[in-house]
Amino acid sequence: MSVDIDTVVVGAGVVGLAVARALAMSGREVILVEAGEGIGIGISSRNSEVIHAGIYYPEGSLKARLCVEGRQRLYAYCDERGVSHQRLGKLIVATDETQHAALQRLLEQGRRNGVDDLQWLDAGQARALEPALSCVAALWSPSTGIVDSHGLMLALQGDAEAHGASLVFHTPLLSARCTEQGFELQMGGAEPMTLSCRELINCAGLSAPEVASRIAGLPAHHVPKARLCKGSYFSFSGRAPFRRLVYPAPESAGLGVHMTLDLGGQARFGPDVEWVDTVDYRVDPARADGFYQAIRRYWPGLPDHSLQPAYSGIRPKISEPNEPAADFRISGPSEHGLPGLVNLFGIESPGLTSCLALAERVMEQLA
Repeated sequence: MSVDIDTVVVGAGVVGLAVARALAMSGREVILVEAGEGIGIGISSRNSEVIHAGIYYPEGSLKARLCVEGRQRLYAYCDERGVSHQRLGKLIVATDETQHAALQRLLEQGRRNGVDDLQWLDAGQARALEPALSCVAALWSPSTGIVDSHGLMLALQGDAEAHGASLVFHTPLLSARCTEQGFELQMGGAEPMTLSCRELINCAGLSAPEVASRIAGLPAHHVPKARLCKGSYFSFSGRAPFRRLVYPAPESAGLGVHMTLDLGGQARFGPDVEWVDTVDYRVDPARADGFYQAIRRYWPGLPDHSLQPAYSGIRPKISEPNEPAADFRISGPSEHGLPGLVNLFGIESPGLTSCLALAERVMEQLA
């Protein structure tokens, strides 16, 4: 079977759905292909579901710019489409005086990134908001929130399909080669087919480097090495101790074991940081020991035996464990020289927050 199409998007996570939506709304004929059985079965359904403000990322980076832009777009989109979300706000806490300077640097960085509503709180002001909290100072981020990630993906899917996009599941990309007209793709699955397209967008998340390596004609030095960084989550069996999100000072590979809330008000803690070689979503109950220790720095009242393994996610890193976190990488024709091809690498947090802004950047790469 052979099909000719304007654009093929690989990967039906939140970013792939946002990209397919934007492309379909521009008038292109779009097919979104997914190796798995449905939308958002990977990174997009295994995270904290937080709408980030844009505080943590280096000034001028894609993560900083697209997070701030994406957060504004995402709140507006959720309001417009009736996607469940709450602007709860977040406290980032220093639990001892040694973290005071780091918190101050975070405040300054957030403001440089355009997060203009951050507030510095002393210990008393922080405890006035959250009496169970233990800290020496905190940053208050009122524009941080939470979102129903699956509801968001369903809305993006609905928009894409309403503008003519087609979604095909159980259909992995086996290989691709460049042609004079664009690309010829060999697709696997129960009904293998050949797709010819003018534009190919790789939004495959964890598999993005592997998918890119299957594109004949794309030089290998344009494909970064994938590194897998696992984060486990534990649920809390009692009533949530806080009404807002609470984060410790950030760590090198993540944002620390933080407390988030789901839209039902249930508390969960995580993720931690575990570099792994294979994708394995099982949560080791023994990791709870590290959770109790980390959480009690800012919530000393955490009861014994109150945490249960919940779920885990894998961050699609393109940096080594001992390196600073890499920026989002949107690799388009201006980088690799192949017209119509855009690869998205390293789209970890704040990828969910940035999904609509990332889609705009893909459109710009194709312009």
